[in-house]
Amino acid sequence: MPSSSKRISPAKPATKSAKPRRPFAVRNSKIHGKGVFATATIRKGRRLIEYVGRRIPESLADEVYAEEDGKPSHTFLFALDNGDVIDATVGGNDSRWINHSCAPNCEAVGEDADGEEHIFIEAIRSIKPGEELAYDYSFEFDEPHTKKLEKQYPCRCGSPECRGTILVEKKEKKAKKAKKAKKAK
Repeated sequence: MPSSSKRISPAKPATKSAKPRRPFAVRNSKIHGKGVFATATIRKGRRLIEYVGRRIPESLADEVYAEEDGKPSHTFLFALDNGDVIDATVGGNDSRWINHSCAPNCEAVGEDADGEEHIFIEAIRSIKPGEELAYDYSFEFDEPHTKKLEKQYPCRCGSPECRGTILVEKKEKKAKKAKKAKKAK
């Protein structure tokens, strides 16, 4: 009888505990360029991701990402209350692909930790698989809004509530904050 030799495979190394799978993925968007889409049901109130990147002064962001031919450059900037900006072009993650909507299903939430402001994206309602994640950018300028300025910052969300621009008046942004604070009480 011929002898058979069996190969003994080496023991598999112990696996590290797997990171929990994110309930979203980056894909092409009908709103603008790339977008972030739910791959599973996301419950209201779930914190999805932190908006990260290098932190720079707003004045440097204005210099680095200056308008070209009267048109704003495409940026991944998130302005903080302290005057700094998170520039997700450098060191950013998938949060930078979350588009704007005038009828959002997420919101950006600021939280202070370790003496720094952090921005998290959280679901403000249940989100079904396949839905694009979006929050209201609430982009504001010190100067009054003109039709020309609004055309420079168009909204493409397509919702019935669309205001046609990602811009908000300063008073509108303050009213939203006051409304949130009142709800939290």
